Order: sequence, then structure tokens, then C-alpha cells
Amino acid sequence: MKMPRFASALSALLLASGLTLAGAGPARSAGPVYVALGDSYSSGLGAGAYDSASGDCRRSPNAYPALWAAAHHATSFAFAACAGASTTDVVDKQLNRLGAATSLVSVTVGGNDAGFADVMSTCVLHSQATCLSRVAQARDYVDKTLPARLDATYAAIRVRAPRAHVVVVGYPRFYEVPGDCLLGLTDTSRNAIDAAADDLDGVLAKRAADHGFAFADVRRAFTGHELCSGSPWLHSLTLPLEESYHPTAAGQHGGYLPPFGAVA
Repeated sequence: MKMPRFASALSALLLASGLTLAGAGPARSAGPVYVALGDSYSSGLGAGAYDSASGDCRRSPNAYPALWAAAHHATSFAFAACAGASTTDVVDKQLNRLGAATSLVSVTVGGNDAGFADVMSTCVLHSQATCLSRVAQARDYVDKTLPARLDATYAAIRVRAPRAHVVVVGYPRFYEVPGDCLLGLTDTSRNAIDAAADDLDGVLAKRAADHGFAFADVRRAFTGHELCSGSPWLHSLTLPLEESYHPTAAGQHGGYLPPFGAVA
């Protein structure tokens, strides 16, 4: 065999095995096709540096979906999460970003359905008895009504992204009890709010498992970083008001990104 023909044949063989004449490294696989769905805990409300084009959705490059997509060189990243979104909003306004090529989906939703913003405002502005009553109402909704709404949402995600790995991402507990907060809510109210967050995460985890989805539990990562701790990763009552009780940039990076990355 003449040398030019031999070199050509060798080059073809190496290419077929994922190598090149210039190097012996394997061909780099394409990054994920990632779509991030959900509410303010996914959009990054509270983490700052909002994308002006996202308007009231308050999407932040400091949010865990954007951080993960950048670190893993996503082939494409559709950031559809929007502050204030409910399960209905996810289905009606966000699922159009999914497709047959989508390989990874994250979704945090359910807190707005259960009225947690109203829970917090009620507890801050009213008596302990009124707070506990409103928390009980939210927990009843989470137990009796939310599961069907999540089922409809998760089923719709699967239809739109039939081959995607789907990760349902939960919510942190709000308070360290007892903690360093000397003013504000009573520890009884804080315990009740944390119990409601546990209820919500329990329902999210169960519905995710029943749909074959992964669940990223952020509560352990936030332990020691709740409100009333020495190093909170959540905003307390703050300005602008809409950032209250949402993760800071540190909360997104330290509290959300590792649990999501562990199962993504």
C-alpha cells in the first residue's frame, strides 16, 4: 500500500473510533438541552442582577438554573421560570419551551398555589392565632388540592418532553427554631410555618416519584442558614417587598445548586 493511501486509511480508522491524528482524546459529547420551569424560587427572585428583559419574572443569572447551565455547558438553556407562577401558569405559559430534544427539565412550583405569600403577610401583620389559622388553611390545601394540580402539571411536562430527565426541586424551611430573632413572629408561628414547608416538600416528593421524576430536597443544604440563624440565606421582611422570604444569591448558590446538581 502506498503511504498516502495508508495515511488516509489510518485517519479514517481513528476518526471512526473517536480519535484524530492530532490527538488521542475522545470526542466531546454535546451538552444538555435544559429548560428551567417554575416560580420565583427558580427564577431567582431575591438573588439580584435581574435580566431586564425578563420583566416581572425577575430572572437572575444568580439563580440555580442559570448557574448549573453555565457550569455544564448546556447546548441550549431556556429559562422559563417566572416569579409568581402557579401550576396553571407553568402549564399555560412555560411548557412551550419544551420539546422532543429537551434532555433536562427542572421545576419548582406549588408554593403560590398554596398561598404562601399570603401566609407570610398574614403571620407578620396579625396575631399568632390568626397566623396559625392561615397556616392550617394552607396545609389543608397542600394535602387535599395541590396533589391533583401537580399531577396535571407533571403529566403535561412529560407529554411535551418525553425523553427528558425531570427534576422537581423543593423549598427550604424558613426559620431556625429556636434562633437568634428576638422580635417578630413567635417560635410557635415559626414552627408552624416550617411544618407547612415540610408538608409541601413531602407532597412534591411523592408526586415526583409517582411520575418517575427525581426530587431535589434543599432543606438539608439550608440547615443553619434559615431566618434567625447566624448566616441566613433567605431574605427576611425587606425592600423591595417581593424579595422577602426568598433565597439570596448565596442561597441559590449554596442552598439550591448542590442538591439540584446531585440529581440532575
